[in-house]
Amino acid sequence: QVQFVESGGGLVQPGGSLRLSCAASGSIFNMYTRGWYRQAPGKQRELVAAITSGGITNYADSVKGRFTISRDNAKNAVYLQMNSLKPEDTAVYYCNRNPPIAAYWGQGTQVTVSS
Repeated sequence: QVQFVESGGGLVQPGGSLRLSCAASGSIFNMYTRGWYRQAPGKQRELVAAITSGGITNYADSVKGRFTISRDNAKNAVYLQMNSLKPEDTAVYYCNRNPPIAAYWGQGTQVTVSS
């Protein structure tokens, strides 16, 4: 059974940093583009960052220059380094393929940015 498991979220003050991790079962995911998504209360889930199997990245305008996505194919893992966090970054963060597969959504990890 395919599963993504996100971790690393928490409560952080504005301007702080967090590093999210996403582990995936099955090395088949190494050939696909992977993405980090987030969903804030009352809002649609949105793509935050994506990385191809070859390491090409792209970011939502709202996080450019602050977030960095990376992957370790040997560990079937994807990471999201988040710096200079803002209250508007508060959301549940998920990882998935890009474009996403509905059946692969995990529980996500909560990120709360507040003083």
